[in-house]
Amino acid sequence: MKKPGPHLLRLPLLIVVCIGSWTLAAAAPKPARPNILFVFGDQWRAQAFGYAGDPNVRTPEFDRFHREAISFTNAVSGVPVCSPYRASLLTGKRVLTHGVFINDVPLAQDPDSIARVLTRAGYDTGYIGKWHVGGRGRGSFIPRQLRQGFDYWKALECTHNYNHSAYYEGDDPEVRWWDGYDAIAQTRDAQQYLRSRGAGAKPFVLFLSWGGPHDPYPQAPAELQALYPAEKLQLRPNVPPELEARARADSVGYYAHCTALDTCFGELRRTLRETGLEANTILVFTADHGDLLGSQGQRFKQQPYDESIRVPFMVQWPAGLGTQARQLDAPLSSPDIMPTLLGLAGVPIPAGVEGHDFSGYIRGGADPSGGEALLACPSPFGPQWGRAKGGREYRGLRTVRHTYVRDRNGPWLLFDNERDPYQLDNLVGRPEAAALQAALDARLQRRLQREGDEFLPGEAYIARWGYKTDASGAMPIIQ
Repeated sequence: MKKPGPHLLRLPLLIVVCIGSWTLAAAAPKPARPNILFVFGDQWRAQAFGYAGDPNVRTPEFDRFHREAISFTNAVSGVPVCSPYRASLLTGKRVLTHGVFINDVPLAQDPDSIARVLTRAGYDTGYIGKWHVGGRGRGSFIPRQLRQGFDYWKALECTHNYNHSAYYEGDDPEVRWWDGYDAIAQTRDAQQYLRSRGAGAKPFVLFLSWGGPHDPYPQAPAELQALYPAEKLQLRPNVPPELEARARADSVGYYAHCTALDTCFGELRRTLRETGLEANTILVFTADHGDLLGSQGQRFKQQPYDESIRVPFMVQWPAGLGTQARQLDAPLSSPDIMPTLLGLAGVPIPAGVEGHDFSGYIRGGADPSGGEALLACPSPFGPQWGRAKGGREYRGLRTVRHTYVRDRNGPWLLFDNERDPYQLDNLVGRPEAAALQAALDARLQRRLQREGDEFLPGEAYIARWGYKTDASGAMPIIQ
């Protein structure tokens, strides 16, 4: 009998090695899903950063983050008000779907909220700070069944007393108080949460919702207000002379809030580095809407001007997206955030989500928005911009270059934001802009038809959802 050749003698060993290698590969754990740290301010307009060219504000930490992160230069708050933004953030749905189109109304419990979806995917979930979608009173306890699936909980519905700021912890209905300026204390709590994530811990999603730089502006730390003498501030060219004094006074505290939060953000990034979490944590910074601060002769938000609708949106994930900064010009909007985060985390997006998933675009793919974001005010309300202050329903589009807005009477605003960045030249009705206006109007109409938006009077939506508003169109505020 002929002896087997040496190559045949090695065959069983090769089989064993191959089988062993296959077994090891099959048993190897999948890469851990990324953590998500989502940080957002209240009423922080996109223009109020050093990197954005604001000559006044000091934001060194955000300027550094902008140099290292992926930044959406045309991110907008599609309905630029607190509660509508937050409801869309949590559900990925449009305001006329979830019904939170004014402040202080309850968001129905959604089985596919971002926290519940991520919990099913194996995540721990946490929320710190301002909530504002409970609708049961701004100081009321929010029980677990009304938290949209968040587990770790140190939050309050809403307060604008930043130096005497209440919150509830977990399932304890006893009110507690943040120590000092609340954003600093909330940031410290978030840092402690990050430090608690030991080896082998599940991935987490943590939302940190700061109350500033929302008014009242004088509640910003006094030592930071001293950095911004009112008489030395440079106002935007679209602030009319009659509002200059008020705009200067407001901006002192506004910028001081911004600088305080800038320091807080730097502390969060330091903690991510020190704990080793940075490499596998998606870090996002954004805001719920902007602040006019006198621009266009107006204050606060709700209106479709850039100072009100445009917000920062920066995202970094060193392990997944690389560290090279990139600026993306697609108009990302509020309902898009939830599906985009799920897409980045590799978690399936529920069928009922209406926002666009930008995760592929962030990784170098196509813009899913079609180059436009919808702007809307289904029902003007409140003392800031209710009907008594000129408030009106509107629908519009913000594209990379243009803003086009209709109210219930027809075309209202048309700006070429490339040639007219301060929106001082309204092109509605101009013969030279007739073709552009017609094209954008048709584009807006197609968008409304696609989404089933009837553009009804605000009172019709109030009645449809059964809200009982006051004379200003707002829900009575229950403390």
